[in-house]
Amino acid sequence: MTSADVHDVRDPGLPGRLLVVERDALVPLLRGRSAADFALPTVACPRWSVRDVLAHCSAALMRVVEGRFEEGVFSPECNDRDIAERAEWSDARVVDELERGMTEAGPVIAGAGGALDGVALGEWVHAGDVREALGAPGAYAGDGLPDALRLLTWLTRERRLVPVHADVDDVDEPLRLGDPTAPRPPARYIGDAATLVRLYAGRSVEGAGFELVGVEAKELNIFG
Repeated sequence: MTSADVHDVRDPGLPGRLLVVERDALVPLLRGRSAADFALPTVACPRWSVRDVLAHCSAALMRVVEGRFEEGVFSPECNDRDIAERAEWSDARVVDELERGMTEAGPVIAGAGGALDGVALGEWVHAGDVREALGAPGAYAGDGLPDALRLLTWLTRERRLVPVHADVDDVDEPLRLGDPTAPRPPARYIGDAATLVRLYAGRSVEGAGFELVGVEAKELNIFG
């Protein structure tokens, strides 16, 4: 894996590439799954089943594709309405919409100047939530991990999060996340990439072996 160190210039194509890579891995995993699999609960989103997470993801991406950003968009109430609107859909139709959204959202995100980059990362994280619920390998990892780390690094800098130097397994150089101009000294993370993603996504890290010094985990949540 190559270094995902921070760059000063936004890569507008990065979110779309991440979505396409995850589409090519996730959609085949979902095809042919049983109704019982879609009904499984997710640990990261306790109120939502696998199907609910997928419906939320597909709806969010189609909002991006179609430019539907009314007041309160992406709020918990909006997300619940989007899921409810798909309650009568077949599982296959939900997956079809997700596949379309992951295919078509990239160019729109690229042209939004960075305002929608976090949507792509959120979709990738939710794919990890689904994999975890299904007991499938690659949760918060897989082929999209290098692009996800690059996007995470960029977003933490843009949002001026706490500076963190992360020594990540299988990454050639330390990742420098967060605001490089912050007056506080950088915190330090040592561990694997999937656990780093879990920390920044507010997911459980119970049982994971890692070291985090100089910052509380709750300060890292990029979606909080």
